[in-house]
Amino acid sequence: MEIIISTNNNKPIYEQITSQIKAMVMSGELSQGEAIPSMRALAKSLHVSVITVQKAYEDLQRDGFIETTVGRGSFISANSMDFYQEEQQRQTEQYLQQAAEIGRNCNISLEKLIELLTLFYQEDE
Repeated sequence: MEIIISTNNNKPIYEQITSQIKAMVMSGELSQGEAIPSMRALAKSLHVSVITVQKAYEDLQRDGFIETTVGRGSFISANSMDFYQEEQQRQTEQYLQQAAEIGRNCNISLEKLIELLTLFYQEDE
């Protein structure tokens, strides 16, 4: 499992770890039931604090991507794909809410917003 930490990134290190592990799950690079490095091992390999990795693992566990068992370690959760899709939908809803607010503030009609969304959605088909 290769994680690359950028010090030039505005995103906190624990979020970089979290997002990269989520991306590896979604790409199939990490599969359900697969063990991931211990917090200490990952912290050592990335040259970061164990507390930083702990925060990332806590977020991954909270979001349903990993399961941690005392004495056994952390593993990719069987439900990780479902949780990822829910997270993506939640993020999409936030962007759509922002777009709707901007549209209302700028007097852009709902029909025009739907037309634009449809155009963007079908762009790559």
